[in-house]
Amino acid sequence: MTRIDTRFAELKAAGKKAFVSYIMAGDPDFERSFEVMQGLPAAGVDVIELGVPFTDPMADGPTIQQAGQRALAGGMTLDKTLQMARRFREADDVTPIVLMGYYNPIYSRGVARFLDEAKAAGIDGLIVVDLPPEEDDELCLPASRAGLNFIRLATPTTDDKRLPKVLENTSGFVYYVSITGITGAASAEAGDVGPEVARIKAKTDLPVVVGFGIRDPETAQVIAGVADGCVVGSAIVAEIARGGPVSEVIDFVSGLAAGAHRA
Repeated sequence: MTRIDTRFAELKAAGKKAFVSYIMAGDPDFERSFEVMQGLPAAGVDVIELGVPFTDPMADGPTIQQAGQRALAGGMTLDKTLQMARRFREADDVTPIVLMGYYNPIYSRGVARFLDEAKAAGIDGLIVVDLPPEEDDELCLPASRAGLNFIRLATPTTDDKRLPKVLENTSGFVYYVSITGITGAASAEAGDVGPEVARIKAKTDLPVVVGFGIRDPETAQVIAGVADGCVVGSAIVAEIARGGPVSEVIDFVSGLAAGAHRA
């Protein structure tokens, strides 16, 4: 079992929903980004999604695109992202870390090398948004053999014909994208999300966690209430971009986590 599997099993046993937070590695610089990451578990974060900055983030809206640009301008790389995870693991060996990003930096590094280094750095799972199931031989299956969860996204356009293919080699959890479009573009609605989560859960035993369009504790509570948990990214990234003290970012995250955990 990975740390992700263990964490979801613990949450299920406790009757709690998961709160997953996303931050962009290196935004606005390595040290500040790492300070935020260090504070997430105490704020109630169950799983950390660590974004890998990339020059052409096609699935992301302006907020996360700008975070990636700030990180890249500050010299952030895939190597430094893995370094951040290794440093985090010096003090925390239990909180799951999922790398989220695009295939190009992994391909450029070499899949075998990347997987070895990710595993050694304490990474537990991958979300690579531009690799469809038809390309599972590229990264998904090698990652699974290396002991990493490969987390797939399902969307409102993933119909019953497509869903089994999406679920086939997915592990850890299923990330349900609550809206069509890019990150940060609209608000998630429980009335739309609930039936879709139920449809997915009828086809898999994996937890289903909902992301996109969650900006406040109230929405986190409502959306987590119809799923196994929720993900917040753009709202946290926007809070980091405000430039206030890290303690204010952590307080903001704590409120979101509390909302999800009330579900």
